[in-house]
Amino acid sequence: MRLIIGLLALLPLVAVADTAYVTDNLRLGLYEAEDTSGRAFRMLESGQAMEILSRDRNYANVRLPDATEGWVKAAYLVDDKPAKLIVAETMAERDSLRVQLEEANQAFAAPAATIEQLKNESADVTQKLSAADDRIAELEAENASIQGLKDRYKGSLPLNWVGAAILVCLVAGFLLGLWWVDRRSRQRHGGIRIY
Repeated sequence: MRLIIGLLALLPLVAVADTAYVTDNLRLGLYEAEDTSGRAFRMLESGQAMEILSRDRNYANVRLPDATEGWVKAAYLVDDKPAKLIVAETMAERDSLRVQLEEANQAFAAPAATIEQLKNESADVTQKLSAADDRIAELEAENASIQGLKDRYKGSLPLNWVGAAILVCLVAGFLLGLWWVDRRSRQRHGGIRIY
């Protein structure tokens, strides 16, 4: 029996680590006396966090984050954060994210412009590369045609060279013929030219 009474006596100590909040839109008085008689020595706003030291059906002994202890009416305490506090935290987070987004936009403005410039340059280079590929294809076709002609006329000489060689031969032959006729004529006539 003593064991059961001892366990029941320890039950309020189990609840010591709970955290509670003052409900929305409420000003709750913090009292020095357990029955909240007398005047409140401090007013707590809605959303105020506190640690519950002990709690019964009507009253709770609490400790504030600044280590102030006192008594409040337990009916006004809730385990979940009130909407007012959640909204304030959400708005603060939203404002922080908005600032971060603006900073990120400013930080990426210059790289975005550089990326756009590089895209334009890439398109220009791609266009030039395409034109160069077309020109290379034309030159390869022309080269193949020239290679075909080269293979066809591999052992032949150009026509102008042949014409020049014939002309040189004719002129040289004519001059050699004149010299030969002149020499033979001189030999027959004793060194005198007769024409």
